[in-house]
Formats: sequence, structure tokens, C-alpha cells
Amino acid sequence: MNVQKLADAFHMTDAVWARHANPWSVWTRYGALPLLIAAIWSRVWLGWGAIAPTLVVILWIWLNPRIFPKPKTTRQWASKAVLGERIWMNQKQIPIPPHHHPVIAFTNTVNAIGFGICVWGLWSLNLWPTLLGLSWVILGKTWFLDRMVWLCDEMGDRHPQYQDWLY
Repeated sequence: MNVQKLADAFHMTDAVWARHANPWSVWTRYGALPLLIAAIWSRVWLGWGAIAPTLVVILWIWLNPRIFPKPKTTRQWASKAVLGERIWMNQKQIPIPPHHHPVIAFTNTVNAIGFGICVWGLWSLNLWPTLLGLSWVILGKTWFLDRMVWLCDEMGDRHPQYQDWLY
């Protein structure tokens, strides 16, 4: 599934993206993956009852970009990370500079490998691969977001659509 289809699946409208640019949305979302892992792991104690906390976390992941207000400014790191993601996802309409592509591909690879290790750890109920995979996912995502800030800084003033996102 490509990123645009994922954004479409989450119904990321312009209004939702604007709310997601709130740093509270970004930083509280960092806790979603550890909570999801804990909810899935809870099958050891809760059996099929683990579906309830898992669904609660999934609901939180969907609600998160919708519940915080639009930020007063989008000039902070977390907001620029979200705006950079929008710029990256819009690259078919407005190409991004080529020097970003290898780093973005690498960070997404780190993220994907970490995700695979984490899933394997969850499947086998092995704590160390789960935590190792989680750390790789967080590292990959944080590096990716940092690159998105760079992309936002580089392209934010170049196009009228992006200029409207920065205030």
C-alpha cells in the first residue's frame, strides 16, 4: 500500500492534516506503538480479551490527528515534520529535490525491518526482538520525521500551497 492510499484510508483531509500539525498530536502519537505492542502482548493474560485494548489503541491512532486543535504556529519541529510528510506525499504533483530520496528510502527501510522484527517478537512472545524492533521503528520514524522537517524547510517557501501551511 502506498502512502497516499494509507492517508486516504485514514481520511486525512486538509482539516485533519492541519490538526495533526499540532505538536501534541505528533508527540502523543509516539506512544501509540508501545501501547499497541502492550495491547497485543496482553493476549498472554487476557486471551481473546486482548482485542478490546488493541481496538482502543487503533481507535486512538485514528482519533489522534483529529482531536487536537490546529496549532497557533506551524514553525516548530513537530509541525514541520507533519507538513514535510504532506510535501513528500505530494511529490507526484510537485517533485521533491532528489537528494532527499536515498535518506527517505533508508529511513523507511530501517522502519520496515524494525517492524518485521517487532511483529516476529510479538508472534513468538519474545521480549528482546519485540523491543529491538520497536527501537528500530522509533529510530527510523524519528529520522524520517527529521528529514521531513528538512524537506519542509527547503520547499515550504517555494510553492504557494506550502506557504499557506506555514504560519
